[in-house]
Amino acid sequence: MRSLVVKCTAGSEEPERANQAFTIAASAAAAGASVSLWLTGEAAWFAVPGRASLDLEHATPVEDLLALVLTSGTVTVCSQCALRRGLTEDDLVDGAVIKGAAVFAEEILGEGVQAIVY
Repeated sequence: MRSLVVKCTAGSEEPERANQAFTIAASAAAAGASVSLWLTGEAAWFAVPGRASLDLEHATPVEDLLALVLTSGTVTVCSQCALRRGLTEDDLVDGAVIKGAAVFAEEILGEGVQAIVY
């Protein structure tokens, strides 16, 4: 099975797009894939405790999807996005980290990796 890197660029202002990113990442993790979920732009707030919520009918709560990804995969907040929002790793849920574009590029260019951007 290939590894999956999902980049979520949408925050709560675009709930359906954000929900798709989290749903795909969590579904792939549940299926046994190696999953790396990147949160950029307004999506960075989803890694902050108490901020992982979407008002979206018929959707699994994003905090549940985030927890599922964290059990078997990785969650990374873009370093520039975190800096613009005044976030440090101390502000994030346990297990989430902050890394830069070079790490993202390295991940998506790996052999056997599928990258998806929402």
